[in-house]
Amino acid sequence: MADAADRPPAERPAGMTDADAELLASALALLEQVYVPGRHEVVAAMRTADGEIHLGVHVDGSARRSSVCAEGVAAGVVFAHGASGSSEVVSILSVLRRPEGTTHVIEPCGVCAELLADYWPEAGVWITQGADVVQVRVAALLPAKRLRRW
Repeated sequence: MADAADRPPAERPAGMTDADAELLASALALLEQVYVPGRHEVVAAMRTADGEIHLGVHVDGSARRSSVCAEGVAAGVVFAHGASGSSEVVSILSVLRRPEGTTHVIEPCGVCAELLADYWPEAGVWITQGADVVQVRVAALLPAKRLRRW
């Protein structure tokens, strides 16, 4: 995992499709609206097979266990809206804004990687790898994970 100081800014990386650039733009736009230092610093965006974008915001709680990651919120939104479209997620992207104002593409935490791999192991997920932002399969985040099929 790259240190925050080493992460590139959240800009469209080479090789990103127009559809995923829209995912990035949607996440950045919502982060701009909801950002509160220490409370709402991450937005996750998921695109389903039908092209719909679903967003989730990190919600921090005073009791750490009550905090909810943006990826989990976005996953819930996908399922909440699944009746109107496909719930098959094909691309995932999360952005973090630091208190000093820099914004970066980040990889899901370990718990969120587990959740995403439970439901969408074949989806592409954008991560920072060294000084680059690249897309990998969700399953690649946890190569030894036993896949759970519901």
